[in-house]
Amino acid sequence: MSLEFRFQSASTEYQKIQTELASLVENRTRLDAQLSENEMVKKEFAQLTPSNAVYKLVGPVLVPQDQNEAKTNVETRLEFIKSEIKRVDAQINEGEDRSEKKKNELVKIQTKLQQAQSTPNS
Repeated sequence: MSLEFRFQSASTEYQKIQTELASLVENRTRLDAQLSENEMVKKEFAQLTPSNAVYKLVGPVLVPQDQNEAKTNVETRLEFIKSEIKRVDAQINEGEDRSEKKKNELVKIQTKLQQAQSTPNS
């Protein structure tokens, strides 16, 4: 396999990894926003008295919901979001490692290409 072909192939793989990383970072940002929103709801729930009514938005309608059920739902959502954040963080770290390895491979191939081009043909 020629150096040019190896370089092109590695470059394409590197770009693919970078695209995947961008998507993962976007997912992580979305999860952070959801975490923040749900933590804010949890704080609001902490200030409720037993006589306060809680409503859930179902489509275009607000439906009464049991306070304890609503609190449990938010806690469950928070746990799920936190586990998703851990999973996405692990994927980001793995992607960054793959990206760094591919980048090093590109540098090595590029160095070999430059050496081959600077060596006079005999």
